[in-house]
Amino acid sequence: MATKVATDVQQLWADYKQDQTNQDLRNRLIEQYFPLVRFNAERVWAKLPDGVDLNDLISAGVFGLMDAIEAFDLERGVKFETYCVPRIRGAMLDELRTMDWVPRLVRSKASKLEAARKELEAKVGRPPTDIELATKLELSAEEFEKLKSEANAVNLVSLNKKWYETDSYKDVREIDIIEDTKGEDPTRGIQKRDLMRLVTRGLNRNERLIIILYYYEELTMKEIGQTLGLSESRVSQMHSSIVARLKDQLRRRRPEFA
Repeated sequence: MATKVATDVQQLWADYKQDQTNQDLRNRLIEQYFPLVRFNAERVWAKLPDGVDLNDLISAGVFGLMDAIEAFDLERGVKFETYCVPRIRGAMLDELRTMDWVPRLVRSKASKLEAARKELEAKVGRPPTDIELATKLELSAEEFEKLKSEANAVNLVSLNKKWYETDSYKDVREIDIIEDTKGEDPTRGIQKRDLMRLVTRGLNRNERLIIILYYYEELTMKEIGQTLGLSESRVSQMHSSIVARLKDQLRRRRPEFA
């Protein structure tokens, strides 16, 4: 049976090389050698971090297989399996390089930092401090912070990656647990408004505006003067007077903040 299969494959190759425009013959050869693509894709994928799709590697490997089928020379006496595997794996590695948005120099720095971290951790029996790492790498504190910042660019996380499963119909994913560092805490916003009302109680309109525009809107004295139709020096004088009065008021009302 094995001999018959081998003979059929040889005939398939002979027929295809007679007419390489025949898509049906080419597709039959792809089906014949597809297990090689899957086998090598799984071996490459097993060594990669989370986030790389096995199907992407298989697709790239199929293109490598197609190129190998087209370029294979029957007269050289080399087994096709031996010839095609480097091309399949090469196509997969090219795909990984295309997917990898991190420059090689950055990845090299990340590898250097990780190697130093592992070596120190094995030596001291605990995670090393930044100072210890900087000393190990013979870098100043500023140079080390720059290296660490650049190395962190390597970390790429899929926001659709499953964080953990739940009993409900919807799993919790990375995007569901990311903190919105730009969003303002509503409780903090309420506290700021309450404090503003408390602090500006008893001030006239211009005095309240000076405090609000300077401390909450972060305008300069000059910008506040333009808004209120006052000179910059006048706004500065009023600000100093207001601050002195507020300090005295807050000192007398300290029990309210206890």
